[in-house]
Amino acid sequence: MINKIALVLLACFLLSAICLAKEPPVVNDDTISDQVRINLVSDKVVGVLPFEVSVKQGVVTLSGTADQASQRSRAEKLAKKVKGVKSVVNQITIKTK
Repeated sequence: MINKIALVLLACFLLSAICLAKEPPVVNDDTISDQVRINLVSDKVVGVLPFEVSVKQGVVTLSGTADQASQRSRAEKLAKKVKGVKSVVNQITIKTK
């Protein structure tokens, strides 16, 4: 009898642990913005460029200036990789010489 009660309690404990572990983290505009900024700063190609990032309802807007078109497209690709991003509006301009 005691073994059956212990087994039921153990099963309940394990089920509750599994339910808590499967709850996905909340992805909101602030977490998206933070992750996009981290991705940009961590990148060797665009990390030194002062891009601005804003997010509204999962839509990321990038602005600022880049030296080359490849840097502009790289920033957009990095932003698109972030979980929760619905689309990217790339307003980064290329510096003219």
